[in-house]
Amino acid sequence: MDFATILGVISAFSLVIAAIATGGGTLVFWNLPSLLIVVGGTFGATLISYPLSEFTSLLRYLKNALFKDRLSLSENIEILVQLVRESRKEGILALENRSNDMALDPFLRQGLVYLVDGLKADMIEDILLLDMESTRERHELGAHIFMTMGTIAPAMGLVGTLIGLVQMLQAMDDPASIGPAMAIALLTTFYGAVLANFIFLPLAGKLRRRSQRELFLRRLITEGIVAIARGDNPQVVQYRLDSFLPPTWRKGFRVAISSEKGR
Repeated sequence: MDFATILGVISAFSLVIAAIATGGGTLVFWNLPSLLIVVGGTFGATLISYPLSEFTSLLRYLKNALFKDRLSLSENIEILVQLVRESRKEGILALENRSNDMALDPFLRQGLVYLVDGLKADMIEDILLLDMESTRERHELGAHIFMTMGTIAPAMGLVGTLIGLVQMLQAMDDPASIGPAMAIALLTTFYGAVLANFIFLPLAGKLRRRSQRELFLRRLITEGIVAIARGDNPQVVQYRLDSFLPPTWRKGFRVAISSEKGR
């Protein structure tokens, strides 16, 4: 699991709970009717906004937000440069076995299949770019669902507040019922704000950032696959792919590649 996500959740909730505890206890902030209004209303309104098939993919989107990427940019650059050398030395058909290597990125394996099938460089590039655009739209859907929930949750808190105020005004002649009604009025707003700003909106931001990182990696892989199809020089490909790395990483990475070649 992504360490930043764990650290963020722990710090956010622990600090709020600690502040609540020092102010008189946490049980006063527990109110089941308020929680039902916010959670039930948020999920219900989101179901209205999206088809069921898209809403049920929420757990898959959540998994994408919480877990780390498998391969880094530098690892993929090293793999692609090696593939360029193999194709120049043994021919593109020699990459057929590599296309079945499950340790490789699935997008990279698909690109190798196109190479082995004999597709031209411009056609491979068009197909891979189309795949990237489809991936971007799918990822944006997941982020959009969480953004919708982050927008709806505070609104449901406001609805709960209005319900609590109405109940309170109707029971002004019964002082014992004013307290529970006021609790609903205030805690629904609290629950809505917490769910929106601690869970839904941060998850939407995490998904968008993960999508940007994945698409950036796929652009790098596309560059390498197209270079293989064109028969480019391995050294030129290395420098082109090296440009995807931050400047502070490039010198060390070039040294590592050069030492590997000298063995």
